[in-house]
Amino acid sequence: MNPALAPLFARRSIRQYQAKPVPDPVIQDVIEAAMAAPSANAKDPWEIIVVRKPETLAQIAAGLPYGKMLGHAPVGFVVCGNLQRVNGQHLSYLLQDCSACIENLLLALSMLGLGGVWLGVHPREDRIAHLKQLFHLPEEIIPIGVISAGYPAETPPPRTRFNAAHLHHEQW
Repeated sequence: MNPALAPLFARRSIRQYQAKPVPDPVIQDVIEAAMAAPSANAKDPWEIIVVRKPETLAQIAAGLPYGKMLGHAPVGFVVCGNLQRVNGQHLSYLLQDCSACIENLLLALSMLGLGGVWLGVHPREDRIAHLKQLFHLPEEIIPIGVISAGYPAETPPPRTRFNAAHLHHEQW
């Protein structure tokens, strides 16, 4: 494993958190890193809702079948995309841009000593509707994913998921 890539391999899905709040400056750093993601035609269609209230985190978790850890997380991030601001108003670009934003957010968490897990929302209509209703989202705002985050209470080892069978050179 190349040591220069250690932050990438160290990022793991963290579902258990210490009962320790995440300071505002750290959250700001994470958001700024998330919004440094590439975006088609630099449209930056992402919208991020930072959630700290335990009751709101529990309400989010109630609509995400695999999101129970949100009820014990110090912070959650709801990453949405704005269809009016995305390149050409194409849903595909919105999904790509917001996914890059989410990956940057997850890497920033890991690099700052926090952990998080990406909970998929889009394209599950029930999950989308749950978050739209909970946060009173306008029609053009589509929730893409939720990130549960905090200081890790577990430490999985760094790893790669490299599989040579999925690598192709020059042609299939």
